[in-house]
Amino acid sequence: MRFETSMQRNAIILAAGTSSRFLPLSQEVPKGLLEVKGEVLIERQIRQVREAGINDICIVTGYKAPMFEYLSDKYGVEIVFNEDYAKYNNTSSLIRVADRLSNTFICSSDNYFPENVFIPKSDYGYYSACYAKGKTSEYCLSVDNNDMIKDVAVGGENAWYMIGHAYFNDDFSRKFKSILTKEYEDESVRHQYWEDVYIKHIDSLPPLKINRYAEGQIVEFDSLDELRAFDHTYIDDTRSSILKEIGRNLNCRESSLKGFSKIPNAEGSLKFAFQKDNEAFIYDNGIIIKEAKL
Repeated sequence: MRFETSMQRNAIILAAGTSSRFLPLSQEVPKGLLEVKGEVLIERQIRQVREAGINDICIVTGYKAPMFEYLSDKYGVEIVFNEDYAKYNNTSSLIRVADRLSNTFICSSDNYFPENVFIPKSDYGYYSACYAKGKTSEYCLSVDNNDMIKDVAVGGENAWYMIGHAYFNDDFSRKFKSILTKEYEDESVRHQYWEDVYIKHIDSLPPLKINRYAEGQIVEFDSLDELRAFDHTYIDDTRSSILKEIGRNLNCRESSLKGFSKIPNAEGSLKFAFQKDNEAFIYDNGIIIKEAKL
């Protein structure tokens, strides 16, 4: 990549989602506000962005938005509320800050970067990628001889896939903002990821470059079990009052509880499946139901 020392960059951190796959922890705390290895995820990301010399930081909130408000005073970030967070997907977050798109990092509040990924400057736009050995259901990238992304397919095998942050340069931002604004008039688009809009119009947009990262340089947690594998302090202390209650009722340590999966339920209620040793259970709004042995 070429380097540009004078450009003014900014960052948008998307933090509106409910992270329903992260139940039951996300019932109590948004995933971006979880403490991982001694540091709150979104605070670590803000710190790293600022270390890169970027002070123009905007956070788009939705789910449990009041819990993020302290960040404004603590770090001087601007907070924008997406009132449609429960109704639509992340296109509804990005459209609210589309006027801020320039030389911009687009980030997710729940990513963990062991090393600061924001410091290198590039005049190319890019999307970060990691390599999947074997089959994957992620958004997989095809690139040309110059490492420019030419196609994206959902699912693949032994492929580089989209993960973590993206960087828009000013040229890409101007054109993508125009496309997103028009596309967002379509109700079906509002239920999509902004990446889906990018994929649909990839041939008419300035190319984004693949930015490859080695395994472990970008960390995502899709479940408590994955978080425990990364931060072992969560094995016996999940910081969840719900799991502590379950542990007391089943007379077991929190480490015995695993394999959590959401069960569709009435809005505002909490229902999920989990495992204890070789037994299956369902938690239904405070009631624990034992099922068959696994």
